[in-house]
Amino acid sequence: MSGSLSLKRSTFQLLLDKEDKPIEQDAEDNTFLVIYNEKKSKRFPLHSQLGDILETPTEPETGMPYVGALVNNELRGLNERIDITVHSLTPVSLVNSLGSQIYRRSLCFVLSMAFSRLFPKQRLVIGHSLGNGFYYESPELDSEITERMLTQVSEEMERIVKSEFPILRRYISWEEAVLHLRNTNQEQTLELVSQHNTARINMVICDGYLDLWHGPHLSNTKYLRTFELKSYSNGFLLRFPPTQTPNLIPEFIDRPNIFEAFQWSKERGRRLGVQCVGDLNQLVRTQMNGGLSKYILVSESIHQRRINTIAQTAISSPKTKVILIAGPSSSGKTTFARKLCIELQAVGKKPEVISLDDFYLHPDLCPKDETGECDFECLEALDVPYINKLLASLIKGEEVTLPKYDFKTVTRTDGRKLKLVDESVIVIEGIHGLNDKLTAMIPAENKYKIFISALTQLNLDEHNRIATTDNRCLRRIVRDFQFRGVSAEDTLLRWSSVRAGEEKHIFPFQGNADIVFNSALDYELAALKVIAGPLLRNITPHSSVYNLASRLLRFLDNFDQIIHKHVPQASILREFIGDSPYHEEHWEN
Repeated sequence: MSGSLSLKRSTFQLLLDKEDKPIEQDAEDNTFLVIYNEKKSKRFPLHSQLGDILETPTEPETGMPYVGALVNNELRGLNERIDITVHSLTPVSLVNSLGSQIYRRSLCFVLSMAFSRLFPKQRLVIGHSLGNGFYYESPELDSEITERMLTQVSEEMERIVKSEFPILRRYISWEEAVLHLRNTNQEQTLELVSQHNTARINMVICDGYLDLWHGPHLSNTKYLRTFELKSYSNGFLLRFPPTQTPNLIPEFIDRPNIFEAFQWSKERGRRLGVQCVGDLNQLVRTQMNGGLSKYILVSESIHQRRINTIAQTAISSPKTKVILIAGPSSSGKTTFARKLCIELQAVGKKPEVISLDDFYLHPDLCPKDETGECDFECLEALDVPYINKLLASLIKGEEVTLPKYDFKTVTRTDGRKLKLVDESVIVIEGIHGLNDKLTAMIPAENKYKIFISALTQLNLDEHNRIATTDNRCLRRIVRDFQFRGVSAEDTLLRWSSVRAGEEKHIFPFQGNADIVFNSALDYELAALKVIAGPLLRNITPHSSVYNLASRLLRFLDNFDQIIHKHVPQASILREFIGDSPYHEEHWEN
């Protein structure tokens, strides 16, 4: 490993260096202090609700109600009680991404509440995200969820919203939690809680309905006015508003290729008997007959067979000359591209890899972002006409000289010469691969486009999914520390910018893909935890990314660790944890 686990001066030593007088505390005083700014502070009775200590209930700029706040850089719900000094207080509304998280989590809770009251003998299981919504199924149903059922559920949700029930966070005993979950047919949640070794279980409660607490909720059901239930496949979508327009459900944009990839992975999970974190933990704990090792090997074999299928499909047409690969950060593009090249060679093809990095324009010609810096993420930062000219010449059978970009001198020089033979196929990997403007001069029949991402099918439990962005974020934390000497804090500080670039340059074009490869391995989060856990614990409450770090830590606490000796060397996961034969130093040799 490279890097260090020592605390950074920027997030800890600054606090030690402060010469401010300590906050005076009276052991008999049943109050706590809220410091609003340098000139204003106020004391409140211990255990006051967060909503009572905010200076105003709404955001001045938008008039939107606050739905939570960062208290000492930790996200809390308005109904949560405070009992420590508040050094920093930042309210969040629905036009904030954190506010959107609270809204969506609360909406899922109310959906589960409504469904359980209407159909108490049937389980409702959350699936994955799709088109500003989450996909749900009911495994016990012999057929699909009907429109009549959806109407009933929607009407019950509206009744709950109009009833204005408070949503509260409460601790109950382990025994009570197990009994409640068993009686309400929540098998996956019961399995997860049964594996906890804590006497108190954190729950969320509303009008007598209980569920496991995984993060802050709205203070009251009355705020959940904007939602839509839409029939889809054998289940339905719970649709919610985007952050930018919190009172509007957008037009549905279907992504059938993404849905098919998720469903393929779900079916794989069913076959292997691992559909939730509790199932995975059971494998890790029992180790019966080498069950975990067999499960990992089968999972890896399925991955490899899928790559082989993609290679075969890509070249099934003799007209395919260019294979384009695109995906978001930490989706495993590098390892996938190299595994794909090996599969192509195995079937008699000669893959020729062309790097888009060699086509960057000089910084003087590069478009600028809002800060005035070169925007290297946008398509226009590449010499697109030159890319098209070279590819068109290659497809015609002409010899070309590929460019080589020197990032130190920011100049482009001549690289290797290339001429395609009958068995040749060009492989291009980069964020703009699915954008047809990148290869506008190349006929569609000559191109095969692949979208790759870590589309996690594993659930925490029936009602709580694992966000694909969290999976990729943890991959990036581990990779940046292992191979780039970057701390987890610095990775998280850049994460919002990375996500904004993906939303702009990658996700709008994922529907253009001919096929989707899901790079997620259901066991990987338990393996990433070994490295990511200590790195995240290194981030103190002084940091602006403490909330994200603490949320990821709470999430990882649900997993039993898998030591890295169980991870096969050829696994795509090795791109992040190390010892991959597909890393640059091995590949070039």
